[in-house]
Amino acid sequence: MLATLSLFQHSTCGSCGRLPRADIFTEMKAAAFRLLQILVSVSPMLRINDTITIADWELSESFTRSSGPGGQNVNKVSTAVELRFEAERSPQLSVSQKARLKRLAGRRWTTEGAIVIRAEETRSQARNRELAEERLVEMIRAALIAPKRRIATKPTYGSTQRRLVAKAVRADVKAGRGKVEDAE
Repeated sequence: MLATLSLFQHSTCGSCGRLPRADIFTEMKAAAFRLLQILVSVSPMLRINDTITIADWELSESFTRSSGPGGQNVNKVSTAVELRFEAERSPQLSVSQKARLKRLAGRRWTTEGAIVIRAEETRSQARNRELAEERLVEMIRAALIAPKRRIATKPTYGSTQRRLVAKAVRADVKAGRGKVEDAE
């Protein structure tokens, strides 16, 4: 069964056609290493939904020291992550989606059209990276949802009558206020 996998490059035993027992493990290790190389060579992409994935050239990360308490660790290890997404240059997003994303990003939108997200909640650099990516994905997903157009409707006859009655009652209350005149 192992001899049929395409990841294995092996030589079989001449008499029976099987791999020698010692070679099976070395071939498995070599196959696992080749598989790992294949997985690493594929460019990492950030998946937003089924149709949109952010390419690695659109993202850049920088690591700095976190602020706040943390003892000796905070002074030695750069665990804070600053994730930068080139939103304005992204071919995956439409113009209207970019406009909604700009409104959602607020201060995090730079003049160059990039979104900068900083994560420094945990002491782990890997976990901070995941948090920053999750925030970016949530923000982009929120920008993908187009707001519904409001359809102007005419007020009903009953609501108009109720409004006018309430106005008349309020006018009577206000008319009753003021200076009291002497009835002499």
